[in-house]
Amino acid sequence: MHFIFMPYGMKDWVDKLIRDMQAQKHCLKLKKEGQPDGAIWIESQIRYLPFGIYEYIFPREDLDLVLTTLLEANYNPKDPPYKGIGTWKVGIIRKMINAKPLPEFKRDKGFLWTKQHVGVIPIGIREDDEIAEVTGDYAGWTHERI
Repeated sequence: MHFIFMPYGMKDWVDKLIRDMQAQKHCLKLKKEGQPDGAIWIESQIRYLPFGIYEYIFPREDLDLVLTTLLEANYNPKDPPYKGIGTWKVGIIRKMINAKPLPEFKRDKGFLWTKQHVGVIPIGIREDDEIAEVTGDYAGWTHERI
């Protein structure tokens, strides 16, 4: 799963948020026919895109946690975006990077990331396909392609 967003605020605070996001470990679910579900711990990833856009990559099971942490509790996708970026501009960016609008999400839990003095303009999400490992310790196991 990819969450695409634009952070804004004082550079030091934005850097602290990005550092916290990069340090986060996520549990990637594994499936195999005839076996109980498994899991492995993976590191999250941050990608820098042009024009100050960031892409956070993590397992789909943590989508609610990521969105709750980064967006305010009262976030409403129908409200206009922040800081003078109009809805049509976000729509153009979303179309350029082949992203989907944000889905509804549970707002009950979140990560402990330093987010003071940082705003987030949500752009959208991108979903990953499944992949089956063919070699190694996890040969035959299926998981989200990250």
